[in-house]
Amino acid sequence: MKLSQETIKDTKEWEAAGFSLPQFDRETVTRATKEAPVWIHLGAGNIFRAFTANLQQTLLNEGKADRGIIVAEGFDYEIIEKMYKPKDNLSVLVTLKSNGTIEKTVVGSIVESIEMDSENETEWARLKEIFTAPSLQMVSFTITEKGYNLNAADGSYFPAVNADFAAGPARPASYIGKLTALLYERFMAGQLPVAMVSMDNCSHNGSRLFQAVDAYASAWTSGGLVEDGFQAYIENPQQVSFPWSMIDKITPRPDDSVKEMLKKDGFEDVEAVVTGKNTYVAPFVNAEEPQYLVIENLFPNGHPALDEAGVIFTDKETVDKVEKMKVCTCLNPLHTALAVYGCLLGYDLIADEMKDAQLAKLVEIIGYTEGLPVVVNPGILDPKDFIDEVLQVRIPNPFMPDTPQRIATDTSQKLGIRFGETIKAYAASDSLKISDLKLIPLVLAGWCRYLLAVDDHGAAFTPSSDPLLESSMACLKNVSLGDSRDFHADLSPLLSNPAIFGVDLYEVGLGSTVEALFAELTAGPGAVRSTLKKYTV
Repeated sequence: MKLSQETIKDTKEWEAAGFSLPQFDRETVTRATKEAPVWIHLGAGNIFRAFTANLQQTLLNEGKADRGIIVAEGFDYEIIEKMYKPKDNLSVLVTLKSNGTIEKTVVGSIVESIEMDSENETEWARLKEIFTAPSLQMVSFTITEKGYNLNAADGSYFPAVNADFAAGPARPASYIGKLTALLYERFMAGQLPVAMVSMDNCSHNGSRLFQAVDAYASAWTSGGLVEDGFQAYIENPQQVSFPWSMIDKITPRPDDSVKEMLKKDGFEDVEAVVTGKNTYVAPFVNAEEPQYLVIENLFPNGHPALDEAGVIFTDKETVDKVEKMKVCTCLNPLHTALAVYGCLLGYDLIADEMKDAQLAKLVEIIGYTEGLPVVVNPGILDPKDFIDEVLQVRIPNPFMPDTPQRIATDTSQKLGIRFGETIKAYAASDSLKISDLKLIPLVLAGWCRYLLAVDDHGAAFTPSSDPLLESSMACLKNVSLGDSRDFHADLSPLLSNPAIFGVDLYEVGLGSTVEALFAELTAGPGAVRSTLKKYTV
């Protein structure tokens, strides 16, 4: 069995092999979508295929929608060229349940795929058609947090951004430049309303997207490169809205063990493609079963009936509370703690770390003891229940092929929100003291220890990619495993940096604590394990 619109018509063969197929007339839906699109998604990666595309499939299967999703990829065009179009935009979702069973779903809600390339006349013209369609309600995004960043580490704009600022909307090269140019087309078509819905896993994602788009609109307006009123259009939420959202579903890279399961079931389309930009994409995606999507209800042109597929629409304040609950306490900090110490202790599977008594205790204390006291209950999801599911079901799931090395990617960009917000809450509290924090400082010290790129056995390892990896490691270039000295001079440039930790750790009273813990972790081979034992009793 291989993926194509023609082959899935042999429903008996697929269903006999345990695959759930689209329960709607895909050809009719495709025609309707191309004529009057409602939803285009930017970012053709795994979480889109595993989560949001499957939500729309649920609505289509139940007759609650009559149009599918169009996907566009603006960073790595090979994903469209080599994976989407050859498979008629179909993919297989493998849901990995904690009891060891799997569900296999052929996802057919994606009915068109486009390269978001302003130099490709055909593709760019089609995108203009979509963005000027009065029917378009929503443009959603999973382009990663880095996708919204217009600035280099020194604060200057990236060269492509500066070039697009100067040239205007005709042939933009940068991602957000292309997006803003398409919004300009919508503006020129009659200032048509639309919602721009970031579904990326970052704090206040809607604001991040708005600020990036508005920077282009401002530059083009001040340069006289667009018609008057364009910036006002972008800045009017009754015309173009940028709702906040919180998304949560663990979707690791397609795994070889899942590939073998599919092959045994007769599915032949299992081979991945690694693109020239090192994107790893396969005809299938594997993901956990739990999933959450909470979106601010700010849609000037309406929205698909996603609430009937489990999405929660609410107000901005509630989205913010849910996002902080997840990102600052109940999931993301626990993942980062396991990523850092998993790399140091030689683990290559997150689930296995939860069998480690010290690591399990580490995340339990960070979550329940240090984090929960400062979490504001959002009302729609209970923080205690959420963290129970994370620690008892989601992270220990032995069938989830997720690695500490993957989660350790871009850690310098995550520490501030994942731990800094809790530190700030303790500093501002009348009843809690900074000195009550014991294991959050241990994670921060653990990340500094990780920067030595030497594990607890003394063997070198390759740290995961991170925009600040080189500069951060340079601070510790004179530190070796087994050193016994004062590390203040080495650590102070890092620990005093609010851009990394969200606060100056010395100013809030944690700098010396982290220094002391770093010294313990660096004492020699085995010091990481012995330090964990000491503090997780």
